[in-house]
Amino acid sequence: MKRPRYIDIHAHTNFVAFDADRDHVIRRALDSGTWMINVGTKADTSRRAVEIAEKYGEGVYAIVGLHPIHVNPSHHDSDESGAEGRVVETTGEDFDPSFYRDLVRQGGGAVVGIGECGLDYFRPLTTEERDRQVSAFRAQIELALELDLPLMLHIRSGEGQSAYRDALDILKGYKVYARDKLRGDAHFFAGSLAEAREFVDLGFYLSFTGVITFAPSYRELVRNVPHDRIMSETDCPYVAPVPHRGKRCEPVFVQEVAHTIAALQDVPIDRCLESLVDNAHRLFRLDRRHIA
Repeated sequence: MKRPRYIDIHAHTNFVAFDADRDHVIRRALDSGTWMINVGTKADTSRRAVEIAEKYGEGVYAIVGLHPIHVNPSHHDSDESGAEGRVVETTGEDFDPSFYRDLVRQGGGAVVGIGECGLDYFRPLTTEERDRQVSAFRAQIELALELDLPLMLHIRSGEGQSAYRDALDILKGYKVYARDKLRGDAHFFAGSLAEAREFVDLGFYLSFTGVITFAPSYRELVRNVPHDRIMSETDCPYVAPVPHRGKRCEPVFVQEVAHTIAALQDVPIDRCLESLVDNAHRLFRLDRRHIA
């Protein structure tokens, strides 16, 4: 199969933020040698990620699942699924394994993972709300194991609460019997260096966004992640890298992320780009699309 020069392993061109120019954004990335994986956050954005992957074929993939902030009622920004700049109130979604299992089957080899799923402690949670996040997380881990797909993890700590610690404890419980089938990526990693090493020891990858181009606090993390366990992403439409700060982020901007990883790890750019693509192929088994 053809190989890209760059890959954005966590994009959201499936969000309404791209409704006006989605095709232009995706074509611009593909024409520049940049592939992407669009990640679902709930039922509608997961379905859209699969539809987009089916439309564009090679170079555009999908991951489907339920984001922890959508497990409980909350307010969310209009870039995801709102309209006319309004904040959207959601009632909370129950994770339905049969719905997401059917999406994986519909997409065939274009669906390369389950998520984004995990734990989000950014705002205070009641015991019931936290339990709902944990339940949805466990259900998605189990679906990923059933389908032999990697997890796309969303983990965000809150004041005095380490979501990374709790997520690691949950994952380690499955690792006891799942062994090599339990795998995935800790997206937009912002934990400690010690936690990063635990994820790597568990067999997981870590990916970084455009934040590393302007936030010094990430430098030591990026320098210490092994070359064979690091990946590049944008999390677009959010966190555009330097020199695009203030703009809507898009997949082609992952090139700035990849070049920053090369600089921080002090490796030649061509070697770094090849490694980032190799890592994505290895984790997500992108060649499955051609045999599914």
